[in-house]
Amino acid sequence: MPSLRLFATVRVAAGTGKASIDGATVAEVLENASNEYGPEFAELLPVCRIWVNGQAAGADTEVSDTDEVALLPPVSGG
Repeated sequence: MPSLRLFATVRVAAGTGKASIDGATVAEVLENASNEYGPEFAELLPVCRIWVNGQAAGADTEVSDTDEVALLPPVSGG
């Protein structure tokens, strides 16, 4: 299973920073993660940037068991 790395608000919503989530594409991984972590997590996904192995990726990007999908929500600060 691909690994899923979560940062900031999506990490808080999921209650973890890293998990193994099944899926053959980024979209499948995110759908399965949403089912596991619930609506608060799912609501944050549209504003997150998605990276696979350190490269920007889209929902249709294929992933394998050795890939890492990272979700980065927007960060604000001053």
